[in-house]
Formats: sequence, C-alpha cells, structure tokens
Amino acid sequence: MLRPRLLVVMGLVGLGLGLLGAAVAETAPKPATKEEVTVYKSSTCECCKKWVEHLQAAGFTVNVHDEANMAQIKDDAGVPEAARSCHTAKVGKYLVEGHVPADLIVKMLTERPNIAGIAAPGMPVGSPGMERGDAKPPYDIVSFTKDGKTEVYAKR
Repeated sequence: MLRPRLLVVMGLVGLGLGLLGAAVAETAPKPATKEEVTVYKSSTCECCKKWVEHLQAAGFTVNVHDEANMAQIKDDAGVPEAARSCHTAKVGKYLVEGHVPADLIVKMLTERPNIAGIAAPGMPVGSPGMERGDAKPPYDIVSFTKDGKTEVYAKR
C-alpha cells in the first residue's frame, strides 16, 4: 500500500521540479542579439559601467574598451556633435551613442533602418545608467545619418 502512494509523491515532486526548471529558464536572460556590442568609454565613468550592465542584463554580449580620448573615438566613428554623450558603442553596422535603452537597440537591429546609429544625446536623467531615484523625466532617442542629420527615433 505504501509503494503506490510513494510513487505518486515522487511523481508530484518530479513534476514540481520540472515546472520550476521551466520557470527559471524563462526568466534567465536570453541573448538580445547574436551581434556583440563593443563599447568605448572612459575608465572612470560610473554611468557607462551601469549602461554596460543594463545591456548585459538584457542579454547582450558586451566588449568594453576603456579609452583616454573619447572625442577622437567619436570623431573617427562619425558621431555628430548634436548626438554625443559619454560613451560610444558599435553593434553590427550601427553606432549607439550614450544611454540608449537596450530594447531600442534590438528594435534598430531588427528593423535595419538606413541610418548610421541612434543616440541619447547628453546624459538624460532616467535613461539606463542615469537613474536618479524615481525621476523619469521624458527624453528623446535620436537617429543620425553619416552626414550628421538627426531626427527623433523614439520618446521615453
């Protein structure tokens, strides 16, 4: 009599463990894209480190390069003055300037617009890496072209 009851209990425990495993797999970060993000930043910039952590939490693989002359990196990459921020990243054929949310990078990579990249000009409070308590003032993410033209890509 004890054996059938034990088998039922063991079956229920196994089912529970299987469901738990599935739940853990669902919450684990999935790769946001197969393309790696290369980030160029100052070694002393804490907000840049937080933005890199934001990308990693979203599933991106990130390679970080600490640079002494960020202005030269931006000049060489062709980031327009109006779009500049504290760090510059490359992903696929695109540039990402500043504290752009990971979901908008995924959107750009999925849609493949005819632009050079997207940017969060300046260092907008409330953007990834620039959180300040509950402050979430609106800010714009702009797209930019190789000839320096910018336009609003998304509002946050």
